[in-house]
Amino acid sequence: MLAANQLAQTLSPNMRTGVNRLAAAFLDPRDRELHDDWEQATAAAVGQLRAVMGTETTDPRMVTLVGELSLKSERFRRLWERQDIVRRTSSQARLHHPEVGDLELYREKLIVAGTDNQVLVIYHAEPGTPSAQALALLGSIAVSAERTANPAQPDEPGLPR
Repeated sequence: MLAANQLAQTLSPNMRTGVNRLAAAFLDPRDRELHDDWEQATAAAVGQLRAVMGTETTDPRMVTLVGELSLKSERFRRLWERQDIVRRTSSQARLHHPEVGDLELYREKLIVAGTDNQVLVIYHAEPGTPSAQALALLGSIAVSAERTANPAQPDEPGLPR
């Protein structure tokens, strides 16, 4: 993860700079608790990793990641052995957030041209749905958390006093 906004970080503790989302999916129990569709999501993620790697199987970072996950996760090992290839596509994510409950979000994956396989991932809810309301509530929680973490200084220009 190269960057994440406050709402993404509030949605999942593993959506923050420096976290390897694939490793978190298999090794952090909070990720499994968050994703109602964890089985499908992890299968797709491993297939997408294989698609990205293609024939470039000697990249030391990829070799290290696959080795670590193979040693630490039986599920990853079984999925890796299947050798499925899955294209990155838009999909739905069914989440159960501990603060706002169930969310059905659309997940868009946009390849960033001119980069080394960087992908911009966007989560959004269908307008007018309970998921949209829950996501808006989560946004309020995110703003409150941001304000608590970074209180405005009264002497900062442009800020209300």
